[in-house]
Amino acid sequence: MNMRTFLLDLFFPPRCVFCHKIVENGEIRVCDHCEKHLPYTHAQGKQKKDFVKLCVAPFYYENDVRASLLRFKFGNKPFYAKAYAPYVAACIREALDDQWEILSWIPVSQKRLRKRGYDQAEVLCRAIADELGVDAVPLLEKHRHTKAQSATGSAEKRKANIAGAYRLLDGADVRDRRILLIDDIITTGSTVTECARTLGIHGADQVVCATVARQRG
Repeated sequence: MNMRTFLLDLFFPPRCVFCHKIVENGEIRVCDHCEKHLPYTHAQGKQKKDFVKLCVAPFYYENDVRASLLRFKFGNKPFYAKAYAPYVAACIREALDDQWEILSWIPVSQKRLRKRGYDQAEVLCRAIADELGVDAVPLLEKHRHTKAQSATGSAEKRKANIAGAYRLLDGADVRDRRILLIDDIITTGSTVTECARTLGIHGADQVVCATVARQRG
């Protein structure tokens, strides 16, 4: 261990990304307890949404998983993506093998990017791409800033809030291609549905989705 690492661990000890307790090994970002007791979805991690053939997630969006994702998204913790990536990649290999050709993500608006400093879905997608040994390809942009979906209300209001907010990037070609979209959380599915609809308009063959967590039910 070099001096810089020693000092960082001394003053900013590494913590489990889920329960936030200090972990002994700085290379480990998920503690043994969480590894065993996280709310895994297992076979129930699959969902179908409008315009989306299948969406999978390794965890339910609750308790420590929810708290962790809120820190990742709003607490300046982009490095959490490296801890989530192996779980999401394993889920992709198990449930979406041969279902996709291009890996991309659901982008945030420029306004939100400036405020947050990073796009959490892009950071997550690139970490997952490393796990899968593929490239992450930008396909969409959010050209219209919208109210946060979590503050919008019902599924219908979320759908209306996000309608028309995304467009295909100049030069992106998705005709007859199968796309895997990455996001951090799926709740009602309004956002991924809108992105999949946009890709479909431009000729995408099918869209599947993977996230870190989803709601039960």
